[in-house]
Amino acid sequence: MSSDHEPPRLSSLLKVGKSSGAIGAEHESLINGIHSSETYSASAAIFPFLFPALGGLLYGYDIGATSCATISIESASLSGISWYDLSSVEIGLITSGSLYGALIGSVLAFNIADFLGRRRELITAAIMYLVGALVTAFAPNFVVMVIGRLVYGIGIGLAMHSAPMYIAETAPSQIRGLLISLKEFFIVLGMVAGYGIGSLLVETVSGWRYMYGASTPLAVIMGIGMWWLPASPRWLLLRAIQGKGDMQELRETAICCLCRLRGQSIGSSASDEVDEILTELSYVGDENEATLGEMFHGKCLKALTIGTGLVLFQQITGQPSVLYYAASIFQSAGFSAGSDATRVSILLGFLKLIMTGVAVVVVDRLGRRPLLLGGVSGMVVSLFLLGSYYLFLDDVSAIAVVALLLYVGCYQLSFGPIGWLMISEVFPLRLRGRGLSIAVLVNFGANALVTFAFSPLKAWLGAGIVFYVFGVIAVLSLFFIFFIVPETKGLTLEEIEAKCL
Repeated sequence: MSSDHEPPRLSSLLKVGKSSGAIGAEHESLINGIHSSETYSASAAIFPFLFPALGGLLYGYDIGATSCATISIESASLSGISWYDLSSVEIGLITSGSLYGALIGSVLAFNIADFLGRRRELITAAIMYLVGALVTAFAPNFVVMVIGRLVYGIGIGLAMHSAPMYIAETAPSQIRGLLISLKEFFIVLGMVAGYGIGSLLVETVSGWRYMYGASTPLAVIMGIGMWWLPASPRWLLLRAIQGKGDMQELRETAICCLCRLRGQSIGSSASDEVDEILTELSYVGDENEATLGEMFHGKCLKALTIGTGLVLFQQITGQPSVLYYAASIFQSAGFSAGSDATRVSILLGFLKLIMTGVAVVVVDRLGRRPLLLGGVSGMVVSLFLLGSYYLFLDDVSAIAVVALLLYVGCYQLSFGPIGWLMISEVFPLRLRGRGLSIAVLVNFGANALVTFAFSPLKAWLGAGIVFYVFGVIAVLSLFFIFFIVPETKGLTLEEIEAKCL
């Protein structure tokens, strides 16, 4: 119910007896990185990670399943439809339909994210996944199938926007890097599952329908799980300090949500932790909602530069294009898997899983910058090796295989998981919803640009020169990481905002 009365001020909710000197000490500890250790139960942290991460798994599954579904749907004998004779443009729409939908979802997220909140946005994403998968699986014609792909893609856009936020805002800072990086592991796991299920069903009549329909149970589980989970306490507290609800009521709700998220081990410290977050949010100036113009000034601009820069370099260093050549590289080296693109994809998928697993284990110990600098350095070497192979060393196929594996491994140590991790950490809370939507939009937009520009560039310049260009861009990304990207290891989200922006 609306009220003309001013909501209680933050200071009235903090512990009685705190002097201005005490508050100043808290502000000093925020700047110096001294904060009370966040108490949590490992078992209680599983579900707040798992259900949002299913959104990433469903995204990865779509990539894997679609690569096999397009083979099935073009088969006169196995497609089970009369409209199987599709043009290359129509196949392209099926393949990239979810990408276009993800772009739409990213634009929608910009406008609705902070209103809906992270939890309800993930529930909406699960509904889009479910509806999109069912429409695609039961599509009676090509147009309906493309509509289903677009709807599923909207789910991808919403999920890839809200899942990193929910995990970042609910995870203890000690394991935040591990959990968000593990979401990338789930994306790769979904890709491997999609390739695997697709290869099993590719010889089945109407197998493409089963491939897309197979994702519906996970979408249902994700939706039910997110409905059961509590809202993000930080989102509730942001609404409180911005006067979008009763301060005391939202504070109590945030305490209850934090207790559910951290388990019994948090005990009576939940109230203290909520008050600490409120104080920090007030100190870093999150009381006022970020305007569109403000997003391109000050620390908002710096966060936007870091976040969008990372996801842009993540795509324009050639990741989609290198994988495009995987099958031909293996085939030229004489590997039997080279004759079967699906097997090559599964092989690379397992390598991506292993290397992402390594990143997950070490990210909170080594930090973000060492993984980015080391991994991207390896990508630079591999891209120049690939360029040299296609220009000068085409009789030494082992070089191409080594370069391909090095590139995939180094990408999964660096840009793969760390890009998504950093964009979920660097944006100030009041900017996080809109900032992340811009970053996700840039990510999918750059993906689409690289995917569609690669073939014309290859025909114009040749594969070797194109890989050299990607190598030069990767070198530029190293300078960007070294001079622009901060280290966020071990810091709370409020400390990142205070110290790194």
